[in-house]
Amino acid sequence: MADLPRTFVSFSSSDYNYYTMMTAWKANENIDFDFADFQLNDAIRSQNEYYIKSICGGKIRRSDTFILLIGEDTYQKDNYVKAEIEAAVEKDCRLIGANLNGCRFKDHLCPWFFMNLGALFVPYSPHIVAAALRQWHRPPPESNLTTGNWYFYDWFYTNLGYTLGPTTATWPKKTIWDYLLTSGKV
Repeated sequence: MADLPRTFVSFSSSDYNYYTMMTAWKANENIDFDFADFQLNDAIRSQNEYYIKSICGGKIRRSDTFILLIGEDTYQKDNYVKAEIEAAVEKDCRLIGANLNGCRFKDHLCPWFFMNLGALFVPYSPHIVAAALRQWHRPPPESNLTTGNWYFYDWFYTNLGYTLGPTTATWPKKTIWDYLLTSGKV
């Protein structure tokens, strides 16, 4: 487990099921996806931004990667999510924004407090999030490229097998026939 990225996943409470799905990706031996999960075990019952930041900060300080699941209402979570992002930036975590709408770039759903922080934006999908965890590294501070919004080039997605739309990347859905062919049962 030492070589896995120590990751804190931040999300709106309305997107909890997407976080749960990420843990299912980890458990599925047919999906090449894994990370050391540094998520909080219990919900924080406070509205105090400094208290929230201090509780989350303990977990985030032990992490090296921060993933923000970006959904329909994430931009409104300026109490909890914003405090977690601030703690991750202070720790100098690698930042990844996973767009739940499948967008490959920063889009209109990105919270203002997550823009131009040097985050990589990817669609919420196990294969590209796994690639981001394994292969993407923030530019070093001395490069003056630590801000802005980052993304993978189109060829990166197509090499992984994604189908590209104007702003999205979709993992091809497999039919039962595809599974039978790859399993050798036909």
